[in-house]
Amino acid sequence: MTDTARTYVGLDMEACEAVSTSLGTAVVVTSRAPGKETGNEDAAAILPAGPDSLVLAVTDGLGGGPSGEIASNIALQSLADAVERALLGDILLRAAILDGCETANRTILQLSKGSATTLAAVEIQGRTVRPYHVGDSTILVVGQRGKVKLLTTSHSPVGFAVEAGMLDEQEAMFHDDRHIVSNVVGCPAMKIELGPVVELAPHDTLLLASDGLFDNLHLDEIIERIRKGPLARCAERLRADARQRMIAQEPGKPSKPDDLTLIAFRQSPPQD
Repeated sequence: MTDTARTYVGLDMEACEAVSTSLGTAVVVTSRAPGKETGNEDAAAILPAGPDSLVLAVTDGLGGGPSGEIASNIALQSLADAVERALLGDILLRAAILDGCETANRTILQLSKGSATTLAAVEIQGRTVRPYHVGDSTILVVGQRGKVKLLTTSHSPVGFAVEAGMLDEQEAMFHDDRHIVSNVVGCPAMKIELGPVVELAPHDTLLLASDGLFDNLHLDEIIERIRKGPLARCAERLRADARQRMIAQEPGKPSKPDDLTLIAFRQSPPQD
């Protein structure tokens, strides 16, 4: 069982890794796009914040090449440093997460290289979760029967159009502007979206993922793969199926080669 922070930076993992925490099991994978010669611009972290608290995070660098990778890593490290301060009792966890995002934004802007990244983070306190996100990486909570209990809206023109009912999911998957992100870490006008507190029921699955997953599998396909069954097997199926879509185009199916990162989490069963 881990009681120290785990960060996954600059990796090209070929399989998922399961990590046992004080609150449950997290399964993580991060890998480069198929055929990509430059580094993985995604990153992930599992950050213990006390016996009943945990922070999970996924970042996805923008801009291509080293600049995106640097921005992604800065965001993750800034968040990890802030959570460590909360663990030491210097700051409340919610304030630490917000502070970590703001610190990352300032640091990336100071680089003056046009670097930027998305950030999706979840604060887990006991049996509740609260999402924080900037950009188009996605946070999802789904029940064992497939009920969606939480789904973040992508900070993009296409994401907002779907939320407003102007586009359906099928149209959005193939939209020419799907790649445009309107809110990022590394922007003077960055906005951190703080979502509602959601209580996790037994067997609920929490998923954080970069757009490498959600641009290659439809939401209903993701839900069906993650809602039940052994968590490691569910996560591995997501990884393998998304990668297969990236490699081989099928009529009517999305196919967008991209770096791919996901963290799937389920809480430990309640003790009698």
